[in-house]
Amino acid sequence: MKAYNSFDEINHDLKILKLQTRINKEKIKRDVHYIKEDLSPISLVANVASSIAKKAFIMKAVAKIIGIRKAKIVGKT
Repeated sequence: MKAYNSFDEINHDLKILKLQTRINKEKIKRDVHYIKEDLSPISLVANVASSIAKKAFIMKAVAKIIGIRKAKIVGKT
């Protein structure tokens, strides 16, 4: 525990604590805002679409590297 020698020291530390509290509240507000943005329907759809596109690209690249080709279906005439 800190020992104080004057009321000025106490007031100084109280001001610092109040400012730290305000900063922490603003950080929480910012984090909540970002979470809401990330969980919005548009963001979720965009993330899913991006994930699917990435996986499709990777699958195509891997298929080219290892030489897998799509089988052609020969039609009857």
